[in-house]
Amino acid sequence: MVSVYDAAELEGWFRSRRRNPSEARRVRHAFLKRGLTPAEALAALPAEVAPAADEAIRFHPLTLRERVEAGDGATKLLLETAGGDLVEAVVLRIASGRTTLCVSSQAGCAARCSFCATGAGGLRANLSTAEILDQLTHANRLLRAEGRRVRNVVFMGMGEPLHNLDAVAGAVAELTGPAGYALSPAHVLVSTVGVPDALVRLARRFPRLGLALSLHSARPEQRRALIPLTVKHTLPALRAALEEVQALNPRGVMVEVLMLHEQTDTPADLEALLGFLSGLQAHVNLIPFNAVSHAPELRPSSPERIRAFAAALRAAGFRVTTRRSLGGSVAGACGQLASYAGGGTPWPSSR
Repeated sequence: MVSVYDAAELEGWFRSRRRNPSEARRVRHAFLKRGLTPAEALAALPAEVAPAADEAIRFHPLTLRERVEAGDGATKLLLETAGGDLVEAVVLRIASGRTTLCVSSQAGCAARCSFCATGAGGLRANLSTAEILDQLTHANRLLRAEGRRVRNVVFMGMGEPLHNLDAVAGAVAELTGPAGYALSPAHVLVSTVGVPDALVRLARRFPRLGLALSLHSARPEQRRALIPLTVKHTLPALRAALEEVQALNPRGVMVEVLMLHEQTDTPADLEALLGFLSGLQAHVNLIPFNAVSHAPELRPSSPERIRAFAAALRAAGFRVTTRRSLGGSVAGACGQLASYAGGGTPWPSSR
């Protein structure tokens, strides 16, 4: 079968049948941009080719198994790959009117950050470009009834995107390309815990792409405790990578800091962070901690500490925002995606 997500492959199928490749583009436009069902997309084809196309084209590499509403504007989707791996994506209806989709790039994760439910189960599989993109297609299909469409895509779901760089780069190309979903690169954000070489390669290929570093702590010993990957990719290496990215990307980099009581919110943490950021054009995003079952010892910073931390960063000249988490009631907030893996809480049923 040929994938609807592979434009060249799909056009080749039509050419092999002496058909105009514009028919492939017509199907992709209906399916990707208009959010139509496979049957509706095929209805745009001439009757003499539609039945063969129906048998040959693979539209959905993921099966939507369940959806659950959080009640705060978030919808969590449980999707299954052909190999039986479960992944999650989260639709976020922001109060400003924007609709964002948090996508997964892997089933599970090898980074094993102490604060994240996904890593507790380890890595099961990399997702293909088509499987990453299909999360957006499923989300747009659900949003049709609301008169909404996903306008922002963030790679902040399950997995470390830069451990699956080829598939993620392919997805970004399709998300931002005129023949794909045609999103502005400014509306796509890839977040990583830090793989320096891959980060620079991604910035070189997509110089207008949004990039975020999940730094969390600029104190080496504390970052190692939170993110074991730091043993391989040190803070000096990350700092050097950010300088290269800044030279390539006029938007600079978002630096994310998880606010943990007495672990990332102390005066020592602030001093180390200011030192790390000195000379960088960085937007700092402070993330309130969302509880995960495998790490009951972790505690969130108080709102007062977060406000004081933010004020100090602003006083030093940095742009600062504090993330408003959605989906916490259904384990759909930042750090909580697990899809049954790692002893996480069972998926809440919407039935």
